[in-house]
Amino acid sequence: MPAPNPATLDFLLTRRSRPAKTLTTPVPDRETLITLLTAAARSPDHGKLEPWRFIVLERPALQRLASLSQTRGDALGVEPEKVAKGVAQYAMADLAVAVIASPKPSEKIPRIEQTYSAGAVCLALLNAALAAGWGANWLTGWASHDPAFCAEGLGLEPHESVAGLIHIGTETSAPPERPRPDLDAITTWVTS
Repeated sequence: MPAPNPATLDFLLTRRSRPAKTLTTPVPDRETLITLLTAAARSPDHGKLEPWRFIVLERPALQRLASLSQTRGDALGVEPEKVAKGVAQYAMADLAVAVIASPKPSEKIPRIEQTYSAGAVCLALLNAALAAGWGANWLTGWASHDPAFCAEGLGLEPHESVAGLIHIGTETSAPPERPRPDLDAITTWVTS
């Protein structure tokens, strides 16, 4: 049995994502980022399939994606407010990591479970960044689900999708507190 780790449990009980719009420079350097990605890669990966990959997006790439988001939003007829929000997600960012769900052929591991693994990587990266003292947020948005945006902007293959964009940086203000999950909503099944 592993030894208890009260500090980690306290972190998990009090962790809080930081709004992406409150993140600025400095951002993690390459060595720090590698440490965070290594921690995220410790997520369950279903028999060492590693059905995900990382794309590190620095400021110039994010600016290019902001422009593409505007172009794709206009072409698709997306509501102007949604387009503006999508553009801002990239235009205001200094660093983001795109976690790409990249399912592998497997007779044993269903595609949906491989997608869940990519989601676990997103949360692990988010928590690693927060635990290391950075502000971080997990976003997607309409552009992340547009196949043309993903192919042109991120070079995704047809079988791949964006599991999440983890924005990482220095927070300019603390997030407001919000209610914690309602534990009355737990269902307990008792067998006899």
